[in-house]
Amino acid sequence: MDVGTHRYLTIATGAEPEAELEAKRSRFIARLGHVSSEREAKAFAQGVREAHRDARHHVVAWVLADNRRWSTDDGEPQGTGGHPVLDVLEGEGLKDAICVVTRYFGGTLLGAGGLVRAYGGAAREAVSAARELGAIVEVRLGVTVYVDVPYALHDRCVRLAEECGGEVAERLFAEDVTLSLRFPAGSKEPFLAAMRELANGEELCRVGEPRYLQF
Repeated sequence: MDVGTHRYLTIATGAEPEAELEAKRSRFIARLGHVSSEREAKAFAQGVREAHRDARHHVVAWVLADNRRWSTDDGEPQGTGGHPVLDVLEGEGLKDAICVVTRYFGGTLLGAGGLVRAYGGAAREAVSAARELGAIVEVRLGVTVYVDVPYALHDRCVRLAEECGGEVAERLFAEDVTLSLRFPAGSKEPFLAAMRELANGEELCRVGEPRYLQF
């Protein structure tokens, strides 16, 4: 992996976009989530199963950032459930992402082609819902810069960060304001220089270690 250029799309942490599709009275409910390990993927899928205990099938597909992938048809004919859902995730360029499609059987068999269209279609609808909600984000190498400023400098500091390509990740209001600011790799230096100038040479910023961040 080239950590200098590696970037990918994922589902925002904490977001669980959902969409529903109906085919011949069967309901297909697709839910997306962010996962970064097999353990997290299993826990997410289990959570969906517990929320829909009376459903007939829970088709699961996930892709991790290291390109590991997995899918299951969960009792549907081979290749008609998990693979179409996995195709949607990979086709959209999503990684560290999971999609669980729950089926409530409507009493009519759909056939292999109908199942492929229904499971894949539900997954695509969920991706569309995620995009509309702004829940699809980019992950790339970046750094977090922590800044302690008086309240009077809060707005100026935020504007400087945004002008330099950064964004506010967190605010902590106490005696002063502590800002956690995310910057893509290589873009923090203009902000650090501007803050030194603003503070007459005083160092107000602490820079974290480079790591992959959601933008």
